[in-house]
Amino acid sequence: MALKIVGLTGGIGSGKSTVARLFADLGVPVVDTDDVAHALTGPGGAAMPALVAAFGDAVRRADGALDRAAMRDRVFADPAARARLEGILHPLILAESRRRLAELSGPYAVLVVPLLFETPAFLAEVATTLLVDADEDKQIERVVARSGLAPDAVRAIMAAQLPREERRRRADAVIVNNDDLAGLALQVAAKHRYYLAKLANPSE
Repeated sequence: MALKIVGLTGGIGSGKSTVARLFADLGVPVVDTDDVAHALTGPGGAAMPALVAAFGDAVRRADGALDRAAMRDRVFADPAARARLEGILHPLILAESRRRLAELSGPYAVLVVPLLFETPAFLAEVATTLLVDADEDKQIERVVARSGLAPDAVRAIMAAQLPREERRRRADAVIVNNDDLAGLALQVAAKHRYYLAKLANPSE
């Protein structure tokens, strides 16, 4: 039987990575598309030749990796450039994610995709979706603390993402991450028990 995949998603600063780690702590294999993207755009990464051909040397750091800040500035206000970037990266990320998932074993696996609901190709890979949701002020606070971005810059990123209520409407299940880590861990443990029953043993 093919390994069932839980698609984990959420807005910036919602706590997707923390939830993914909590699943991993419970023995669930995790593939994070952000990790895949970093590998593809690192020094010698498979995506770099196409990115440089499309956007020029200005988006390549001295070590050969993608200059993520320069690329973000380039595509943020330019929908055509963003579409060109996604056209290069998304097929490569999808192919590598599939390769990594194919090597996994376990009762089920978690695939972390920040733009899951916006990318049908990734949505088609998952058996069910799990949204990590947080109040917007919590999202801003977390991103400012970890990245040093100004609050207005974080709000601009959030405004460019799928609206929070639309994500909640589309998700099969929601974990709320407004409080402490212990409470979050309890929610993940409950979801884990549910997925063990419904995905690993669907006849039960």
